[in-house]
Amino acid sequence: MMFIVISTPRPEKPSEMKSARLRYWKWMDPLLEAKRAHWVYARTGRGAVALFDLDSNETLHRLINEWSEIIPAHFEILPVLDAAAAKKHLRGRRAHPGRRAR
Repeated sequence: MMFIVISTPRPEKPSEMKSARLRYWKWMDPLLEAKRAHWVYARTGRGAVALFDLDSNETLHRLINEWSEIIPAHFEILPVLDAAAAKKHLRGRRAHPGRRAR
């Protein structure tokens, strides 16, 4: 299951959050190495955007809680499909019951 996670941290001064931001990257590095996170980018100003590939919603829940312990933030979570899965879905799609095929 793939999720794009967008964080918007609380509005503390960036200088007060330096050590937490360093801890965040130490936390994220093993996830990247294990391919549980495909990529992560720092947002201009504050926050981050990451693409996770996880086995369950429970794993996502655990990671979001760990992330929040390091840097309290609001999270927007977008479940996504890769292009191959989206195309496979479209090829296998059947007409909705009650609708005529076009």
